[in-house]
Amino acid sequence: MTARQHLLLYEPRTEGHHLGWLRFITEDLLAAGWPLTLAVDLRPEQAPTVREQLAEFLPEIKLINAYDATGRRHGDRKLGSVAHCLRESGAANVFLCEFDEVASDCWRYATFGVFPPAGLRGRMGGIYYRPRFVRAPGWSPDRWLKQPGFSRMIREGWLRQLLLADESLVQELQARFPGAPIFFLADPCPTGYDGAAGPARQALGLPEGKKIFLFYGGSYRRKGLHLAVSAMEALPESSPAFLLCAGRQNPTGEIARGLERLTRQGRACLINRYIPEAEEKNLFAASDTVLLPYLNHFGSSGVFSLAMAAGKPVVVSDEQLLGRLTREQGLGLLFPSGNSLALTECIRQTTVLTPNEISGYAAAARQYAQRHSREAYRRALWQSLDAAKP
Repeated sequence: MTARQHLLLYEPRTEGHHLGWLRFITEDLLAAGWPLTLAVDLRPEQAPTVREQLAEFLPEIKLINAYDATGRRHGDRKLGSVAHCLRESGAANVFLCEFDEVASDCWRYATFGVFPPAGLRGRMGGIYYRPRFVRAPGWSPDRWLKQPGFSRMIREGWLRQLLLADESLVQELQARFPGAPIFFLADPCPTGYDGAAGPARQALGLPEGKKIFLFYGGSYRRKGLHLAVSAMEALPESSPAFLLCAGRQNPTGEIARGLERLTRQGRACLINRYIPEAEEKNLFAASDTVLLPYLNHFGSSGVFSLAMAAGKPVVVSDEQLLGRLTREQGLGLLFPSGNSLALTECIRQTTVLTPNEISGYAAAARQYAQRHSREAYRRALWQSLDAAKP
């Protein structure tokens, strides 16, 4: 096996998909022989969760804290933090598990000739989930600020690799910047999520005879929990639809009151905490449908990938990449973004799917999961890193 240079993985966040994807990347790069240091959140309140997620790799990797003694990221909290961690690690290069952490600052400042710390030139890369500005329609101040800087950093060799989750966007950028280190990397669909519904429901204490709609992840308004709650409340109490909310939701105001009403009626359940992997698998196995009522969402979604891994249909806001994938590949139902009444109708339709329709959605999800398997993810990740210039 070819010797690989010491690599720093930079992932300072712990919510949502961040630690799960960090685990995938760590596993895959160790398998290919990359010596790794990880810059992660080792503050007292987060360190136990981080170490639990990475426990199987700890003999082989080194961890450093992405935060300083005051609990803030080093330096300027953005590019300065990345540069600081790279120096501390002694690694040859740094890979940002979510390049979005620094992307906006990179592009905006570079437009005016202000670049990242010199030590990062040609030594940084990562996965860029939301390059929204590239396809912003018409003129906008954000696009005006970012486009020239992005082009300049690509052409001047600042990036070792940039991986995007939208294959058509990769093709577009490769045509604009021939030879640029831009690669396709779809979110992986892991194994073990397509278990039997009955045992999973028993393990979670969920009711039998219901059509369970899973809302999973963070509580950000852009994720649309308020839409899911409103849509469920608009259904008659006799509906078999049951809303299962899981993750660190911490709902407040009318959302919390709506969930409480649904729970009292036996129509909802809230698991308001961090969800370990084994329980996460049960959540998806127990569910009939996965809700993704995102607002103005750009790019991929870890929850979408897990739904595909579980073979479950999705109900998705009809916009951007997720809407296009759902429509083109027959993965579920679509509704106009932000329209809770249309979401109610999608939920109602999903509760009366025929066995043949359910089987069709499951087959389409399995095909998607096969194309975007962990093995495919691993190969694409290795190829992008191996293609970087020494």
